[in-house]
Amino acid sequence: MAETDKYRDVLKKYKTNLKDADITEKVNEIISKKASQNANKEVYKRIYSCIDLTSLNTTDTREGIWNFTEKVNDFDGSSDINNVAAICVYPNFVETVKEALTANVNIAAVAGGFPSSQTFTEVKIAETALAVASGADEIDIVLNLGLFLDENYEEMSEEIDEIKHACREAKLKVILETGALKTAANIMKASVLALYSGADFIKTSTGKGYEGASLEAAYVMCTAIKEYAAKTGRKAGFKASGGIASTEDAVKYYTIVKEVLGDEYLNNEHFRIGASRLADNLLDSIK
Repeated sequence: MAETDKYRDVLKKYKTNLKDADITEKVNEIISKKASQNANKEVYKRIYSCIDLTSLNTTDTREGIWNFTEKVNDFDGSSDINNVAAICVYPNFVETVKEALTANVNIAAVAGGFPSSQTFTEVKIAETALAVASGADEIDIVLNLGLFLDENYEEMSEEIDEIKHACREAKLKVILETGALKTAANIMKASVLALYSGADFIKTSTGKGYEGASLEAAYVMCTAIKEYAAKTGRKAGFKASGGIASTEDAVKYYTIVKEVLGDEYLNNEHFRIGASRLADNLLDSIK
């Protein structure tokens, strides 16, 4: 029981009893007052450099992923816009990306029983280790929502910690699946526990089966990152993903990060957007 209390004690240090209506009000205020200031080419370019360009399809093939990577290679050095931050694929395609990639872009892989996280911890650890051994610089896993909703914080947090250990030098992004967590209070608790367990980034959604990113979830997660950094001195990153396709939407997420976390987070070390369609739309907006 003492171990379980450790995680509850951590949560007690944070304000987790958030009201959804209050969060919506704060988000609406930020967007109405600040978003228009960020609707410009320089911001669009910065957002482009924070994209995790993603292909996570059941129909992905080796040739398709190779061609997908070649497009990123072709973009490198072809304009005054910095390339995307990473290419994100299933773990079995990491080697293909590594073989094809010539651009200075990270390789990210989903792992850990993505997107449901419903498999054995040993399988999650093995899949993570294999992805890293194949060349992944970053690993995106889903927090075990079943354990979280059962309030089995100890098992859930220790699993993240073990996966983090299997990442070795690779960064670990923990997906909260905010559309399934639903409430601001749940999102805050999950954010704190993921950060406490070693997440380098916390991420909104898988884009598979549940509502994707929301500005309210982004606000709560950025608030958790800010409080965690103040208490520990460790700056973690925020990643929005799931349904963000338009330049206008991307600017809104950028605005939330800017207003809650500040300018020092507005780079691809601390801010990412997972997307497949957004990249082309941003380039059109820049042109």
